[in-house]
Formats: sequence, C-alpha cells, structure tokens
Amino acid sequence: MAPRTPHPVLDSRALNRATLARQLLLSRAEMSARDAVGHLLGLQAQNVKPPYYQLHARLAGFRPAELAGLMESREVVRMVTMRSTIHTHTADDALTLRPMVQPARDREVNYFRKGLAGVDLERLAELARAFVDAEPRTMAELREELLKEWPGADPQSLSVAARCRLPLVQVTPRGVWGRSGQVRLTTVENWLGRPAAAAQPVDEVVLRYLAAFGPASVKDMQVWAGLTRLREAFERLRPGLAVFRDERGVELFDLPDAPRPDADTPAPPRFLPEFDNLLLSHADRTRVVAPEIKGRTWTGNQSHCTLLVDGFLAGLWRQDGETLTIHLFHDTSAARKEEIAAEGEEMVRVMGGRLEGPEGPEDPGKNPGSNTGEPGKVSVRFGSIHG
Repeated sequence: MAPRTPHPVLDSRALNRATLARQLLLSRAEMSARDAVGHLLGLQAQNVKPPYYQLHARLAGFRPAELAGLMESREVVRMVTMRSTIHTHTADDALTLRPMVQPARDREVNYFRKGLAGVDLERLAELARAFVDAEPRTMAELREELLKEWPGADPQSLSVAARCRLPLVQVTPRGVWGRSGQVRLTTVENWLGRPAAAAQPVDEVVLRYLAAFGPASVKDMQVWAGLTRLREAFERLRPGLAVFRDERGVELFDLPDAPRPDADTPAPPRFLPEFDNLLLSHADRTRVVAPEIKGRTWTGNQSHCTLLVDGFLAGLWRQDGETLTIHLFHDTSAARKEEIAAEGEEMVRVMGGRLEGPEGPEDPGKNPGSNTGEPGKVSVRFGSIHG
C-alpha cells in the first residue's frame, strides 16, 4: 500500500497559540457575552462565579452585569450537559446540545441501577417533570416526592435518575452575580417557554468544537463532550478539514480558515477561574499544561484558579477582597511579575469582592461583593509552589 500523505506537524507552542486564539485568550475579543457563550459552546459552571471570570479573561470591556442580565432574561441558562457537569449555555444551545448528549446521560443511570430496583424510569421521568414544572423545586424536594412512589429505592439513585432523564435547569437567582439563591430546578422547556428541540447535528457540533478548541483530535472532542464514537463524524467532514499531526503523531483536525498564529505570538498573562474550559476540553492537555506540572491544579475533586503566563499554566491564585495571592510554579523575572500584577489588579478592580472556594451543588450562592468598577487599592502578593 502507498504510504499515507504526511501532514504538517504542530508542536505544543503552535497548538497553544492556536487554542488561545480560539478561546479568545490571546487578546480580548470585542464580542458580546451572549455571542461568546455561544462561540465557546458554553462555560463550565460547577460553581456560580467562574463563568463571569471566564468572560472577563476573554472579552474587552466585560462587566458581570452583562452576563447577569442574560441569566435574568433567560437568554442563557445553567444546566447539566457535557461530561455530566453544569454549564452555562445560550438558550438555543440548552435546547439542542442536551439532546445530543442524552445517550450519555441515559448510560449514566445504569451505574445506579442497583439503587433503582423496581423503579420504572419512564414513570419516574413523568412524575419528576410534572413536579418541577408545577414550580421550581430543590433536589431534596424532588427526591422526597419520588420516594413517595418508590420508598425502597436509594434516594441518591433517584436524584441521579431524575437529573439524567430530564433536562433540568437551575433557575435564577441562582447564578446571578451579586445575588444568592438555593439550587431550584425546572425543565429547560418550562423555563424558556419553548418546546423541546431536536439535537444539534453531530457534524455541526464538530465544526463548532474545532472553531473554539481546535486543532484537535477525535479523542479530544470525545473528552470534551463526554461522548464516544465520534470518528465517523470526523471522517465525513475530513474532505473539508485541514489535517495536521502533533509531535507524537496523533492526527489533528481543524477548520481550514481558522486562526493558527505564529508560535512566537505574544500571549499576555490571564487569570482563569476553577474549571475553566481551556483546561478541561482536550484529552492531551500539554498544549497548555507542561507534563511536569500535570495534576497540580487539583486538590481532591476541587479545581484551583489558574494563571497563564506566556500562554501556559504557570501558577495558582486566590482572591480575598482586594488582595490577590499568586503562587508561581517557577521563578520568573521582575518584569514578568509586573505584567502579571497589572493584569491581576485590573481583574480585581473590575470584578470586585472575592472569588469564593467550592460551593456544594445545593448550597446557596454567596454574594461576591460589590462591583462598582471604581479604582481601589489592590494588594498583589507572590509566592511559590515547590514539589
């Protein structure tokens, strides 16, 4: 057989700059918050405030009130989609991406089948839908309602089954900047006042994924979506895609006209919140995370806030009021520290308040503090992390 046509090789810096460009992290985009949420295919949102910080790092002139207004007007919503995690999506994507990943949510229920012995899942979905559509409910309230029908079932398994079988959204004020509220749930159709929609075609989502995260492998997208068997979609699209390989020979796909900046393009410091999309959406994350610091952004199942320097993961940070503490993985120059500090000071001035630690899935949201945008005295402290 004739050898396969060789494809251009993209090293880690080339992949880094391409991905940062798609993620709006090489330079802040002149784009609305709604358009950015759509371009990025949603924002990881296990905690309340990270979506706001994600947009601050990516958009010129962003203020938290813009995303908060979209939440209150129901133009964006918080719901479980990719990887069985909460994302902030546009209303259109909420109605069409959830059906695309529904097979994965159905399989997830199977892991809890022991606690669901004797439970009719179709009946469960009907009862749960009627209960949460009558008025938004907490998960505890929903669980108690389902236990009336199946008192011998495992309560957690009933909760998981309801969350997986139904497209549940967290209603406001949960998720609104500066406000607090318990997690209360209803169906996305009820919240938006629109009927269920067909799933976005997989081929279309592949193209959107490459626009936001490419160049990428089939496995990269499968990790992002929490789906398998996407090879067929890439093969259908192959004639219209650019094809590359990484330094390990893995085949990468991309949109032909998508930006792939020079590897030496300057990348300014960027402060990212916990669970940022950039760090969770590829199987191979060496385009952002050097192998020697892999795993150092997590403690248990909690992700830490991260700092990019020259486009790569360089440290962790914590905000407490107007004090910003930065822990670097490696020493850096005084000039670089000044650049990092300037970016951090601007973030604290714009965002105000504090970025809290992890919030439980049913804990009330915490008021992030004032957001006047007025200049204040910001204290930036540097430390280092060893080992």
